[in-house]
Amino acid sequence: MTRGNHIKAKRKQASSLLLDSYRPIPGVLDEMVDTDGQPRPIWKRFISSIEELGANELQARFARADQYLRDSGVYYRVYDRDGANEREWPLAHVPLLVDDAEWAAISAGLTERANLFEAICADIYGKNRLVADGLLPPGLIAASPEYLRPLVGITPVGGHFLHFCAFDLGRGPNGGWWVLGDRMQAPSGAGFALENRVATTRALSDIYGEMHVHRLAGFFRRFRDALTGMAGEPSGRPAILTPGPLNETYYEHAYIARYLGVMLLEGEDLTVTNGKLMVRTVSGLKPITVLWRRLDAAFADPLELRADSRIGTAGLTEAIRAGSVTAVNALGSGILETRALTAFLPGIAQALARKPLDLPSVATWWCGRETDRQTVLANFDRMMIGPALSTRLPFEDDNTTVLGSSLDADARASLVRRIEADGAAFVGQEAVTLSTAPVFVGRTLEPRPASLRVYLARTPDGWAVMPGGFARIGFSLDNTAIAMQRGGQAADVWVVSDKPVKQETLLPDERDGFKRNLPCTLPSRAAENLMWLGRYIERSEDTARILRAYHARLAETSDPDMPLLADIRDYLAPYGIDAEAAIPDALIGSLDSAVFSAGQIRDRFSPDGWLALRDLSKTVHRFGAQVRAGDDATRAMTVLLRKIAGFSGLLGENMYRFTGWRFLEIGRRLERGIQMARSLAWLTREDAPDGALDIMLEVGDSVMTHRRQYAYAGRRSLVDLLALDPLNPRSVFFQLDRLKHEISHLPEAGERGHLSPAAKDVLRIHTGLATDEPGDLSPDALNALGDDIAGLYTSLAKAYFA
Repeated sequence: MTRGNHIKAKRKQASSLLLDSYRPIPGVLDEMVDTDGQPRPIWKRFISSIEELGANELQARFARADQYLRDSGVYYRVYDRDGANEREWPLAHVPLLVDDAEWAAISAGLTERANLFEAICADIYGKNRLVADGLLPPGLIAASPEYLRPLVGITPVGGHFLHFCAFDLGRGPNGGWWVLGDRMQAPSGAGFALENRVATTRALSDIYGEMHVHRLAGFFRRFRDALTGMAGEPSGRPAILTPGPLNETYYEHAYIARYLGVMLLEGEDLTVTNGKLMVRTVSGLKPITVLWRRLDAAFADPLELRADSRIGTAGLTEAIRAGSVTAVNALGSGILETRALTAFLPGIAQALARKPLDLPSVATWWCGRETDRQTVLANFDRMMIGPALSTRLPFEDDNTTVLGSSLDADARASLVRRIEADGAAFVGQEAVTLSTAPVFVGRTLEPRPASLRVYLARTPDGWAVMPGGFARIGFSLDNTAIAMQRGGQAADVWVVSDKPVKQETLLPDERDGFKRNLPCTLPSRAAENLMWLGRYIERSEDTARILRAYHARLAETSDPDMPLLADIRDYLAPYGIDAEAAIPDALIGSLDSAVFSAGQIRDRFSPDGWLALRDLSKTVHRFGAQVRAGDDATRAMTVLLRKIAGFSGLLGENMYRFTGWRFLEIGRRLERGIQMARSLAWLTREDAPDGALDIMLEVGDSVMTHRRQYAYAGRRSLVDLLALDPLNPRSVFFQLDRLKHEISHLPEAGERGHLSPAAKDVLRIHTGLATDEPGDLSPDALNALGDDIAGLYTSLAKAYFA
């Protein structure tokens, strides 16, 4: 036997433990193996492939997938007793496999279900025939907080209430699928499904390539085209409305916006004018005609809905009423998620479609009906009992839904009394036993409960079903452990065919031709965050440069109170910078603020840029806990400066030169000009201690240039090089030159032959400095120059950020 075959044989022998040690749970259907422990047909090739890889190779591959997710900054926000915390995306590395013939049946059943919910929503906010015919109790509808009365009688533009839906499915012991929950409000997770696919295929690229797995991109392309079609041409535009970075799934909102090329907006970005929804941009108000909302409808409009909302847009309901904007999904559609509504679906389906639903819901009884209440009480121990008006799945509720048999005698008696006194507040649902799917734990595969979330999108050709989705996998054998907030994991879903599948992408068909679209409109909030990102990065660089010079000299002397070091401390103190600290809090704060500003515009940030910025932030925090003053801090500042330069270069070389880049560049030039003028004023004053001019050259990164161009080092030569030289990228004049250029290209900066206030201000400062000589720039003049440059921000803010 050759050495290669011997190694392969050893790997094969060791890896057989992956399947041999797999123990399905008795009485529970397992997705991977049958009751005899044999692989199901669709899993045979997959199992054979991972067994050939072996446990060691699988661990290494799965580690690479996890590293990809960390590098990409994929996270999920978890809320617990300590508040909101970002949690790394919990990928379950083994995908859930579904045969495409079975998937076709699932798709047909969910399409039928989506059409039923469309009809129900139209009726609830329209003619109310379901109530009139006794198919829905009026009290249940009226009591729901998701029933939004201001939307009654409003027919959406295009006539459809639902455009993007999700359904949570579970498979029972008999192998059939049932619907655990219907997601019509603002379904989340589609972006995470994409990231699951990318991470999983990175780990299992060879296996994925061998199996005929349906791609996801075509689904998103069709929905993007549908959104664009609804928006209309030429002035209409779609956008995604997010609650903001503190939302648990904000990463997904930003990812989807970037993936589809759609604006990501917050409520404060929008305003309603003359019945039209408008976005505040640096070019003025622009219409939004399609709004894919990712926040609950009640928070969307503080004027007509929840008055305490701080994340909505006043007047949005009126814009919808006027027909100027399409909401995806319609405001008020959240009522379809009401748990008690599930009890009435069989009767409604029979009345409207003349047949039962192909994919049934979990059996549900509303205790507001006498017969249902008696059924629940008679079968109390087998029931999951919870709030009738809840819109969450039973396993997502925080101790508000309980299994009857889990209660002690006192708790049981108390709940029975409450049901008898106020039955309309409760529902009973059949306790669900979910099928299990394999999870890689340590070095073996173990079964865990699993549910499946499937997405549907409305297109001009009808409902499109995502050929996949994501599976929620429990971290333990408890069904409630599949909830993401309780530590559940997410797995990719492979819909596998027995023949090659179409290799779909997000790109349109080349035969359809193409056109180059103009860069999308830049919201004012995004422009402001881009400017502050530039300012914080530049401020951090300037701080690091002067601190490096300080600590280099501290390392060379035994007297920390020498005049030069004391002078630097005095200069930095008014800015809140403690030079005696190796890594001052002010420096950490500047970089944290840069991360915060970038986090507000994740949809406009490349993964590489975000990774570089997060690496910079992690580095400064690590140094803050480890580095000591002196030589250690000098080296740390050099590392930080190198990383800052890398980040700035990445943006400078890779960022498209549209309006957003101009605001980022303006922020950098503003801050560099301010810092350089103030540093020059302090370090070149007449009573500056010996060595101050040398430090100024280091801070200005111009030591070599000064040596080449000047015969001696004096105040005037430094002022000439660092304030007036038009070719020195560190000089104040250079910053003003760039500011004048970029501001002149901003929207409305020079329309109809008139300069904007900001353009006038920068021209005045630029012209004044251009006529100055080194002797004219006293410390007072330099400080005044720094103040004038700082004042440019006010002019820009009034014009573009108000």
